[in-house]
Amino acid sequence: MVKETEYYDTLGVKPNASTDELKRAYRKLALKYHPDKNPNEGEKMVYTGMKSNIRCTVFKKISQAYEVLSDQKKRELYDRGGEQAIKEGTVGGSGFSSPMDIFDMFFGGGSRMQRSNKGKNVVHQLSVSLEELYNGATRKLALQKNVICAKCEGRGGKEGAVEQCSNCRGTGMQVRIQQLAPGMVQQIQSMCHECHGQGARINSKDRCKHCVGRKVVREKKILEVAIDKGMKDGQKISYYGEGDQEPGFEPGDVIICLDQKDHSVFHRRENDLIMQLDIELVEALCGFQRQVETLDDRTILITTSPGDVLKHGDVKCVLNEGMPIYRNPFEKGRLIIQFKVNFPESGFLPKEKLTQLESLLPTRHETMVSDDMEEATLVDIDPRQERHRNYNGEAYHDEDDDRGPRQTGVQCQTS
Repeated sequence: MVKETEYYDTLGVKPNASTDELKRAYRKLALKYHPDKNPNEGEKMVYTGMKSNIRCTVFKKISQAYEVLSDQKKRELYDRGGEQAIKEGTVGGSGFSSPMDIFDMFFGGGSRMQRSNKGKNVVHQLSVSLEELYNGATRKLALQKNVICAKCEGRGGKEGAVEQCSNCRGTGMQVRIQQLAPGMVQQIQSMCHECHGQGARINSKDRCKHCVGRKVVREKKILEVAIDKGMKDGQKISYYGEGDQEPGFEPGDVIICLDQKDHSVFHRRENDLIMQLDIELVEALCGFQRQVETLDDRTILITTSPGDVLKHGDVKCVLNEGMPIYRNPFEKGRLIIQFKVNFPESGFLPKEKLTQLESLLPTRHETMVSDDMEEATLVDIDPRQERHRNYNGEAYHDEDDDRGPRQTGVQCQTS
């Protein structure tokens, strides 16, 4: 006789089901209700029973039932005392951290278990110049990381001196039940405060003198970072297993994130390089030749033919003079040039020669002048007057008006 049949009912088997029958039932239900296979059903929330009233997903409930019934000791405990006996932890658990762990182990995936046993990745930002991204470079980066102590081989103390934490029974975690409302409880998991999540304790006199019981020591590591031609701002370079070491865990990765510095001449846009070139009015009208220094210390000659007029703001490009294409460095993007035409200052030409210049330029626009037109004169803007307008808006007043500035519709809040 069994006290409860809820776990058996969840898997759709009888209380006397064999191990093979449990496996077949779990396989069928797990594939059907796996969240990736059937998100509408796998993520559906259900009540697990009147005695617990804890909400969980269908997939989690199936995995929980199989975890208990597939373990002979847990199954005997469940048959005698039901789900409450399992919660009280009378029998040590198998340590599954989630339903996905059971699924991966059952179907031979193991990917989730591998990920959970891997340490954290460490991300470092590396400032690089545009020249380094153009030409490629090798940079050395000094890092400080944890490595397993060689003196105690990661035990933290003498062999046999490590004791299992009695508070968490070696799991490193504490579980407590909190009541949310009548008939509804919540299970809360937190790090054990006795062993600080280590699951074990070492007497102070037996601790390793080299690592002082921490099991790891700090060590300097020099990484050679290979920057390939054409790499981009924000691109990541990963070094597998070069992260912090920790006993029982696979080291994480070191990830280098490239941070491109601004350049004084060129601006990058994908595989194109953009620059501004200042030219004089005579060059814009009559043609010019200009030298441009490239990022790999070459000199290219920019030429326009006489009669090819360049207007202020015109954009031209030189093919195959942009950034190298990543992993195909013999191909390059474009060099895009935006032209800024500098006009001469007022009075650059004597008045008697203006007529000669006008005869060479396109005909000016003629305006018909009538007697009813009012003549307006253009004057330069006084920068000081502009600053006054910016600070005071439209709140101007006559000097003779001693009532202060007129109030506008916008008020500034002061603190």
